[in-house]
Amino acid sequence: MKDWTQEPAHSIADAVRSGQVTARLVAEQHLAAIARRNDLLKAYTDITASRALARADAIDAVRAQGQPLPPLAGVPFAVKNLFDVDGLVTRAGSKINRDHAPSQQDATLVTRLEAAGAVLLGALNMGEYAYDFTGRNAHDGNSLNPHDTARMTGGSSGGSGGAAAAGLAAITLGSDTNGSIRVPASLCGLFGLKPSYGGLSRAGTFPFIASLDHVGPLARSVKDLALAYDAMRGADPLDPVCTAGTAAPVTPPLDAGIKGLRIARAGGYFTRMGEPKAFAAVDLVARALGAEGSVEFPEAHRARAAAFIITMIEGSALHHDRIRARPADFDPEVRDRLIAGAMLPGDWYVKAQKFRRWFQAEALKLFAETDLILAPATPTSAPLVDQQTFVLDGQTLPVRPNLGIFTQPISFIGLPVVTVPVWPEQGMPIGVQIIAAPGQEALALRAAHWLENQRIVHAKQAS
Repeated sequence: MKDWTQEPAHSIADAVRSGQVTARLVAEQHLAAIARRNDLLKAYTDITASRALARADAIDAVRAQGQPLPPLAGVPFAVKNLFDVDGLVTRAGSKINRDHAPSQQDATLVTRLEAAGAVLLGALNMGEYAYDFTGRNAHDGNSLNPHDTARMTGGSSGGSGGAAAAGLAAITLGSDTNGSIRVPASLCGLFGLKPSYGGLSRAGTFPFIASLDHVGPLARSVKDLALAYDAMRGADPLDPVCTAGTAAPVTPPLDAGIKGLRIARAGGYFTRMGEPKAFAAVDLVARALGAEGSVEFPEAHRARAAAFIITMIEGSALHHDRIRARPADFDPEVRDRLIAGAMLPGDWYVKAQKFRRWFQAEALKLFAETDLILAPATPTSAPLVDQQTFVLDGQTLPVRPNLGIFTQPISFIGLPVVTVPVWPEQGMPIGVQIIAAPGQEALALRAAHWLENQRIVHAKQAS
């Protein structure tokens, strides 16, 4: 019997629509794989087996009646546990939230994926309150990288990365405030899409930093990212920043190739503070795409510093009451960073936001001369789970904050990014960011799809 956990989402949907396989069998195989592997990988915190099988049966019934099926028919998906799921407590990776009542309705994106035929398998592990780049969680256990379980998945969408890489879901949803989709995609060898700020609805998700929060998919193929994005896109009155109601679908132009695209490398800041393999991955992708020359995001190091300030101050404000009432129930690392944020001067926040507006205007000027910009996604491949430091440019630095060294300046101004996985001859994968102008997800996905078709980049199913 064919193992459908090994297949990408678009192949599963094609097979379900054609009758080659039932949605129920696909769901049962994925649930069985979760039962076998999740105790080790710690990808899922909640499994919605009854809901999944009922949904799969409903899809099979529609097909049996001869009616057409939607584009993601029978595709198993799972969501970071900061997405509301009817009947589940929205943990947001925390101990404190477990005292909340279960959600009474689904987040907007869960509803939209199910309307497109996808089958929800459950909720996924994450760093506490999304304040993490590692995939470690003091309450639910550490997400482990299925390609090497001695190594971390990256975070904060660690379960999302681990589940997609292990074949425990064909599509997973994560959130990205400072890099929490792109870091797990890089460390787990996946494709990941951080849309433009406001490109996908955050309604029904537990917030972290409202002015920085994005949500998006991870998958083992670019086409799966595109299909998921198209199923989820569109304005949502429940999220005031999600106004992309007229954005064109991104799936139809996927096969348009790279002819005519102006592609450059990010210079300056993005050529330092990484291991050689991070820059070698960018070299490989740049050569394949014919990237000519480089552009420089001015003052990118200050953009990262400003992102830290905004994160710390907004995060501490959000969690102020929880810190005062239940400090012992936080992961100490998260709690201490939030307390530190409460001590920062208010004028720092004002200056950071003013700088943000300047930096965004300067960055947008770059897209007058180029369509896509290439940069490393992480400074290294997956560190060991308990590794606390690494050496970058001769400096010993803490792992936890510095895995996002290349992602923070980009999410700071809401640019869309597709992360693509590069696999060296030996060792673990590492990602490259393909960065586009706001609203130009389709261009980044086109380039990523071309690279995948040329086998320059690819995702591997972890055994």
